[in-house]
Amino acid sequence: MARTGYTLPVFAVAAAKAALLHLSSKIDSQVSVEIDLLPGTAEIPISQVARLESHSALAITLSDPGDNLDLTRNTPIWAWVRLSQRQSQALVLEAGEGLGKTASGEAAIYSYARRLFDANLLPLIPPEQTVTVSIILPEGRQLAQRTSNEAFGILEGLSLLGTSGISQPLSAADHLEEFRQSLQTKIKDCTDLVFCIGSNGMQVAQRLGIPESAIAQTGNWIGAMLVEAGLYHANSVLLLGYQGKLIKLAGGIFNTSSHLADAKLEIISAAVVAVGGDLQAVGAVLEAKTADAAQKKLLELGLSELVFGKLAEKISQKATAYVQKYANVTLKVGTVLFDRKGEIISQDSQATELLGRVVG
Repeated sequence: MARTGYTLPVFAVAAAKAALLHLSSKIDSQVSVEIDLLPGTAEIPISQVARLESHSALAITLSDPGDNLDLTRNTPIWAWVRLSQRQSQALVLEAGEGLGKTASGEAAIYSYARRLFDANLLPLIPPEQTVTVSIILPEGRQLAQRTSNEAFGILEGLSLLGTSGISQPLSAADHLEEFRQSLQTKIKDCTDLVFCIGSNGMQVAQRLGIPESAIAQTGNWIGAMLVEAGLYHANSVLLLGYQGKLIKLAGGIFNTSSHLADAKLEIISAAVVAVGGDLQAVGAVLEAKTADAAQKKLLELGLSELVFGKLAEKISQKATAYVQKYANVTLKVGTVLFDRKGEIISQDSQATELLGRVVG
């Protein structure tokens, strides 16, 4: 059975709580702390904690995302906590080295993470004091280069992002069977399915008015789930996905985990050539750091609509051929591509038809 873990904000809060408790002489140097996850609780081990001065302490945790294929596994998270006389706020959060900042310079600590800090630290702060917490990720700047953070405005490091403290191992092989069983149940009542791919997929689906009864989870196993849909006699599948993941299908990559294969920029470049783009456009795509950055560059060059229209068509064609090959059935597939912000950038003609079926 796949093992769940915790998201990065949980370990940051645990380190901060351990340092604050250590300053109050309420914990020893080798401990674990209990964290309110909103809802639920978790016991998080603390690797090290030490007082630096009479009014400051440092604690360190190690990220454990469970059985996810997560690049933050075993990443050290430091929390440097300082006490001072009460200011306007009881709790001040700062971005140390490796924690990203927004374009306006604010720490990339988002809503759920801030609520975790408030719930776990505010009850420990005396009325006459302010606690300042600097979160430091020594490996954060390096790890961020392997993400698309810059494409949506997070600079110089990782973010404390997420809506839950539990890290579900949706990338772990044990979950494929759960996805298959869920699809088999859904297909009994809805033969026109929607596969939502990418972190914003559900929000985009809701905005388009797609009923939850039509939506099937796939994780990274899009190919396996397409075949499953074919074997259980689905009429159609609408692929609704973040372009940085879904365009892999245009290159014949049907497991979209970046740990297995990642040729996004090369696939986009091939599409540039297919629509008549020149070598300058190809070079601009290959020099981009992310798929979103490549799409923005193609917008500037006036090629985005052509290129991503071509990619949407190619994805549907490849997906249909994949199901024909492995399930020996014909499955109608349409493709909708959206960017990191959830804005639709392209869809093929079959997607338009299938959206009409699903939304009614």
